Amino acid sequence: MGLKTPLYGKHVEAGARIVDFGGWDMPLHYGSQKEEHHAVRTNAGLFDVSHMTIVDLKGGRVRDLLRHLLANDVAKLKDSGKALYTCMLNEDGGVIDDLIVYFMHDSWFRMVVNAATRDKDLAWIRRHAESYDVKVIERAELAMLAVQGPKAREIAAPCVDAEWREQALDLELFTGMEAGDLFVARTGYTGEDGWEILLPAMRAPSVWDRLVAGGVAPAGLGARDTLRLEAAMNLYGSDMDETISPLEAGLGWTVAWDPDERDFIGRGSLEKLRADATRRRFVGLLLEDKGVLRNHQRVVVDGVGDGEITSGGFSPTIGRSIALARLPAGDYDRAKVEVRGKLLNVRIVKTPFVRNGQIRIDV
Repeated sequence: MGLKTPLYGKHVEAGARIVDFGGWDMPLHYGSQKEEHHAVRTNAGLFDVSHMTIVDLKGGRVRDLLRHLLANDVAKLKDSGKALYTCMLNEDGGVIDDLIVYFMHDSWFRMVVNAATRDKDLAWIRRHAESYDVKVIERAELAMLAVQGPKAREIAAPCVDAEWREQALDLELFTGMEAGDLFVARTGYTGEDGWEILLPAMRAPSVWDRLVAGGVAPAGLGARDTLRLEAAMNLYGSDMDETISPLEAGLGWTVAWDPDERDFIGRGSLEKLRADATRRRFVGLLLEDKGVLRNHQRVVVDGVGDGEITSGGFSPTIGRSIALARLPAGDYDRAKVEVRGKLLNVRIVKTPFVRNGQIRIDV
């Protein structure tokens, strides 16, 4: 038996297929992964993401710590609630984890990190926080829900007390706010609008019921994965890990190079790779033949070399198979993927594949 979120009983009650995910018993789907996917793209879906790790960092030098610890620069965060997506790197420039960090006030930042990397993340953060006299506080008493889709905020609004509701609805993208005992953020992992809501674990079941009664469809890990793949959002452990730099995982945009004097962990290694003309590409693939693209399939680029699919699957929105892949350096727009001994044609496309319900590639 694995770890269970405060909503485990709700998942069982709803007939979810439960699977192990990073040591947690989590819902894969509630009957139809495809229907759950489409619910998020067209209306609203509800995900239990309480397995994620919420960490508060507090102290007078917390900003200094995070400017050293993270590849993106928290100096950009000046207004309370503003957030950044970033990678936390090792000295070789590999990705320890990708995460979201919120600026609460000058002596308090909040992080949300991945469940499967919890232990190593907390150890790494605490190791570096010590010299900055920063307290690292895991908020295990909080649950986390993601309400995603074009109508998600509208349907979820009644869950926020009237005192804060209008302000919550007016939140800008990548901004969060405290609303009583809730923390509401306009963030997500689906390529759709919506909120991620942090709340006391004991309140999670009643809020879940209220959202479902309001017309939000429960959605599991299966739909979460197809949605994030269509949105070309990386999955830690598939698209990057401690051996892969953000520059070879399509995350160069998350590295803040300026100012030059900011000495974040891994900077020296990244600068060398940045100047390397043989650095691998990270691209989107669209399958042009019949078949399904899967993780770890070999990608063959004639006259150039081989690469590998890092995340692949069938896109319910597009109706075709898509993938993210790490390929050899070079200027080319076509390749082949080895599927069951056959080489199938793929086209290299600009990502995201889908965003805000709209297909963004030529099919």
